[in-house]
Amino acid sequence: MTNPELSSVWPLPVRGPAFTRAGQDLVEAMAPVSSATACAQLHQMGISRSFVEGPQPLHAGQRVVGPGVTLQFMPQREDVASGVDQEYVERTTALWAVLETIQPGDVLVIQAYGSQYTGCLGDMLVRYFKKRGGAGIVVDGRIRDAPRVRALGVPIWCTGTTPHYASQSELFPWAYDVPVAVGGVLCLPGDLVVADDDGAVVVPRRRAPEVVKRAADHEDWEVFSRMRIDEGAVLADYYPLTSNSRAEYEAWLAADGR
Repeated sequence: MTNPELSSVWPLPVRGPAFTRAGQDLVEAMAPVSSATACAQLHQMGISRSFVEGPQPLHAGQRVVGPGVTLQFMPQREDVASGVDQEYVERTTALWAVLETIQPGDVLVIQAYGSQYTGCLGDMLVRYFKKRGGAGIVVDGRIRDAPRVRALGVPIWCTGTTPHYASQSELFPWAYDVPVAVGGVLCLPGDLVVADDDGAVVVPRRRAPEVVKRAADHEDWEVFSRMRIDEGAVLADYYPLTSNSRAEYEAWLAADGR
């Protein structure tokens, strides 16, 4: 049983304005792009803060690309969000509400300030996220129920694990579909998220088509450079390409080298 007096002070979840997800064509075009390539191309485009610092893959060898759906945790304050009934009251918060908005292919991006004590998601919530078709989760904080979550196979990037439930310690799930700061990076609802073994990168939705275009050339010339290096070429001549090796690459590409 929950305490009605305590529960009544818990705020209702805040939801940001409606946003438009990237089309499936753009998501599929971004799918081959690694986080390293996306990060490098964004840097060359003048966007230096795209790497989500802190979260690491829960499973090695997984990757995800998809539109970001955001969830914001905020610090607890005793007169607003605190008490022994938290785990029961959580079902009326943004944490439950955001899961009902998940569409197939979405990536849930969670602001949790790198908290070591807040288990933002556990077995049941990740299970429900998977059932709704969610593609992956990037959380600037921890998860709980690690063995069961791993068994679900959902690609997750987090800072570690904890036995705490989401609001047991210092944070409270406050809002969703709002801008979040995750690992020092701004993520707006609908931004594309690229995550793999190197970590997670936020790609601004409006810049995503340019990243795709630039990444295709980058990936192609890296294939060419690997081939030449494996054949015994000097590294400095082929990584990055010089004017001479660029001309050689263009000729190789024209000959359907890919």
